[in-house]
Formats: sequence, structure tokens, C-alpha cells
Amino acid sequence: MRLLRQITPVLLCGGSGTRLWPLSRRSYPKQFSQLLGVDSLFQASLLRVADGPFAPPIVVTASDFRFIVTQQMEAVGIEPAAVLLEPAARNTGPAILAALLHIAQTEPEALVLISPSDHVVRDDKAFLAAISTASEAAERGAIVTFGVRPDRAETGYGYLEMDQPQTGPHATPLKRFVEKPDHDTAKAMLADGRYLWNAGLFLGRVDCLIAAFEAHAPHLVDPVRNAVQEAKPDLSFLRLDASAWEAAEDISIDYAVMERATGLFVVPLDVGWSDLGGWETVWREMPRDGDGVATRGAAQAIGCRDTLLRSETEGQVLIGLGLEGVIAVAMPDAVLVAPLDRSQDLRLAVAALKSNGARQATEFPKDHRPWGWFESIALGHRFQVKRIHVDPGASLSLQSHHHRAEHWIVVQGTARVTIDDKAQLVSENQSIYIPLGARHKLENPGKVPMVLIEVQTGAYLGEDDIMRHEDLYGRG
Repeated sequence: MRLLRQITPVLLCGGSGTRLWPLSRRSYPKQFSQLLGVDSLFQASLLRVADGPFAPPIVVTASDFRFIVTQQMEAVGIEPAAVLLEPAARNTGPAILAALLHIAQTEPEALVLISPSDHVVRDDKAFLAAISTASEAAERGAIVTFGVRPDRAETGYGYLEMDQPQTGPHATPLKRFVEKPDHDTAKAMLADGRYLWNAGLFLGRVDCLIAAFEAHAPHLVDPVRNAVQEAKPDLSFLRLDASAWEAAEDISIDYAVMERATGLFVVPLDVGWSDLGGWETVWREMPRDGDGVATRGAAQAIGCRDTLLRSETEGQVLIGLGLEGVIAVAMPDAVLVAPLDRSQDLRLAVAALKSNGARQATEFPKDHRPWGWFESIALGHRFQVKRIHVDPGASLSLQSHHHRAEHWIVVQGTARVTIDDKAQLVSENQSIYIPLGARHKLENPGKVPMVLIEVQTGAYLGEDDIMRHEDLYGRG
């Protein structure tokens, strides 16, 4: 393998998270979840490009995910070159162009690898070899995409058609992109040998990729360029200009550029790849017993076949009895039970929940904040009980409430609590009362996580009953 010059990874970290509901939701999509191991898909993507020929990554994400991204990067020791915040979702076309224009300000001929952050790659060594192969063509000005050799007639993926069947790890001309096929077409493409699954990765020089946007999607260039030029620093992030960004079309890079461009190349990717695009795919990627049963958490199968059982909550037991071809995923606030072969229809369930106004359609049980997270344990008339987890050294804002008082009981670690002008330490098994209207602040001065149980009482308990007087994270 020849020595590569540095490649800048661009990790796309948006997404709505409906295909793996209830574990993945709009407020906490699948890339942040521990679907297969101890690292999230986003963390695994970061680690895949942490060594070798790769420069520090550029991450493009939604503003709502900025602190989750930061926490997960810190947990695996990755320092990004930049984190670009999208003011609104505009699909992969504008997101990628924004990253390219940002890089072009200092390195207009840099090599960049554009990658989703929610896919699985099992063989990192083979992945690096494929990148090395692709870089030779990219250095000469080609745009290279990557395709996975299909092992089944999959209807959930787009395909890439090569000029001719390719068995070796070489860059070969790409003939065309193919939309998700029906089953008979997928079977024919599998037998043909010229088709690969579209892995959604691209490698090329910044100047060549920008030129492709200018040639095939010129209407995107000005609004995205303006959004980059008018971007403002926000803590450790770079926030793209909202008014300019609003004028950018919501469109994928495939539709905007790649399906119209000529002279593209494709490199086969034999790396144990999966996009985890549904629960059936997750079941395929998980360890399974001799009966095809995969379990996670406190889940147990009795007399089941070809079934996926996942309990995603500590202390919650899930039992499957006599099931065949079933998905069962248990969360604290929602449970999914469905035929395994209908996992692609979950959008119908999410749409039904949305139409009924159910918060479970989009909101995750844990609410992640820059200082840690909280979750609601019980909710009733004029009271709510929460568990609050504060990271070491982190601090909540100095705030007050118009409609509720709070009781805090520390169950792990030590809290520093400020009420009006008085600060005190509250240790495990101690409690403190926050009167209605009092200015108060919660900090974790220790080196281990601090956990407390909060009991709210009052006429209104919504999260918008917070008046922030001081905040480390620039929130209003």
C-alpha cells in the first residue's frame, strides 16, 4: 500500500432517525446510539479515520446535536478541525458543499473523503486499502465513489452500475446510479455482476468537487457560499448563516451532482459494510444463535426463531415466547413489535404517532444537554420526577422558574448548589429545596458523574419555564 497524502474526512451527522424507531428518533438519531457495540456509530466513524493518512475531521451536523457531537468526540479522544452547524436540514447536497467551501478557504486542492456517520464497517484495514486505491484516481482529478458487493437481492439500497464486472480492488468507470429496485430487478442485478450497493462515500479533490457543483447544481453554490462566508463562531462550533442557508434547496448530493456528472469512478468496498437502514439489517449484523435469534440487554428468547429482541432499559426484562420472524424493541416510553420483514415500514408507525401528537414519535426519553442528560421518571398532576446526570466539572445555567419549585436528592457524587447568593455542597443521601422563583445553579465539582433525583411541584412543569440568567453554553 503506497503512502497517502493526508485526506480530510467530512463526516455527515444529521438525519431524522425514523427507520430504527423507537431507539432512533429525530431528537437522537441512530448515529449516536450503541446499536452494535460500546461505541456509537458516529464514534466508530470517527475512530475509523483517526489514524493513518487522515487529517482531523470536519463534522457537519444539526444545531440541536452540537453538544451530543462534542460529548461523543471527547469520549473517544477526537479533536475535530471544525464542526459546522446547519441552521436547518437541507440534505447532503448543501451540507457537503458547505464543508468543501470551508476547506477551500485554506486548502483548495485538499483530498476529502465524504462519509456518512451512521454506517458499519467491519474491516478497517480493507477500508484503508480501498481509500488508497481511490486516492490514486482522485489525485488525478477524478471523483470516486464506493460500492459494496451485494450478497442478496436487497431492495432497500441504491445501486451503482459499472461498465463491466469487476473482481479486483481497482477504480473502474461508473456507468450510472440506479434507484432502489423492486425484488425481481434486484435479483437480476445480483446475477449480472456489474452492480454494487451504493455506500454513500465519495473521495475527490476539493476543487474538483466544487467544480462539479458549479456545473450541475449552480443554484446551490451562491446560497451555500454566502452561508459559509457569513458563518459565525459559537463556542467551539461554526454556525452557518441562517438567512443565506434558507435559500439552499433541500437535495441530496446524488440527485444534485453525482447522477449528472460524467467521468466518475467506483471502487469496490469489501469491508463488511452495512448502513443499518432498518431493524432487519441490525438483526443481520448482530450475533445470532443457531435459531437465528439475536438479543441485547435483559432480553430472553424461549422457543423463538429468526427474531430480534432488545431491551434498551436497565432493569426492564423482555421475554419472547414462541416467536418467529419478529422484532421486539422495548424502551422506557415505547415498545415496538413487528414482523421482521416489515421493518422498512416503520415510517408508517412514526407518522401515526405524529398525527396523534405523541411525543414518542420524535423525542427521545433522555434529553441530552451540554452538561449531561436528564430523563423523566414519573409525571402526574402538578408534579414530575426526573433523574439528572451531570458530567464531571460541568455546570447548569444560573436560572429561575416562574411556576415550579424543586427538591433535589443527590444519589451519586457531590453537587455544588447555589440558591440566590448562597452556595453549598450537597453530598450523597443529602437533599436541598429550591423555592419557586429563586435563582439557582447546579454544578458538579467532582471527577465522577453526579446524579440526583429532582422532584418538581407546581402549576406548570414544561421545559420552557426556565429563565436563564447566566449560561456557559450561550443559550438564551
